[in-house]
Amino acid sequence: MSDATASLLSVQALRKSFGGVQAVQGVSFDVAAGELLALIGPNGAGKTTTFNMVGGQLAPGGGRVLLHGRDITGLAPRAIWRLGVGRTFQIAQTFASFTALHNVQLALLSHDRQTWRWWRRADAHRPQDALALLEQVGMAAQAQRPCSELAYGDVKRVELAMALAHAPALLLMDEPTAGMAPAERVALMQLVQRIARQRRMGVLFTEHSMDVVFGQADRVAVLVRGQLLVEGTPQQVQADARVQAAYLGTGLAPAGLVGDANE
Repeated sequence: MSDATASLLSVQALRKSFGGVQAVQGVSFDVAAGELLALIGPNGAGKTTTFNMVGGQLAPGGGRVLLHGRDITGLAPRAIWRLGVGRTFQIAQTFASFTALHNVQLALLSHDRQTWRWWRRADAHRPQDALALLEQVGMAAQAQRPCSELAYGDVKRVELAMALAHAPALLLMDEPTAGMAPAERVALMQLVQRIARQRRMGVLFTEHSMDVVFGQADRVAVLVRGQLLVEGTPQQVQADARVQAAYLGTGLAPAGLVGDANE
């Protein structure tokens, strides 16, 4: 996708150095509305650095990040969030003692710019909207249970509902299936894929579970030593000899790239 104005997200020649180490060297890619792009690579490839520059956690040393054609390079994470970028984390970020419903209501409070009320009871704020979001992620039946009592895979679904409370145009997911059983992680990303299609929401995610990457992503971008090695469909990336060579010794089967890559 060469035309940046046609992209939801356009990452252009991003660079970042730490001392004398060039962690990211001219990385470019686009994400379209309704598309899932997986950002993968061996340990030290620069994917987390790239991901954090897109989300505002790190300021780029060069290059640009465009959202709907608007330059958001170097903006603070909250400013980027206000422009329609949601995020989930490798370790789910929920309030363990609050119910699933109250967690989503707190997210709606934040979206509605009423965070000054966070210390009050949240159960009066848009309960039906919060329940509808939990329904969308398959958690309505457990709305009244504290997150501390939920299975970890269900907590990740609550976190997803919280991210969706902001109605993001782009969702950034950092290792969304970390710590989950194989069946759980595939089910979660199938859910994300379905929601992305329904909402026309772009999704950029980092992931080490290759069954998730090659089963659910629309496109895959592979970083090696801070550079974009190859980008394409899962089938194209799986068949690429450069990708197979880059992953030798990381626990991936070169012929099929099945399993988990190392951190």
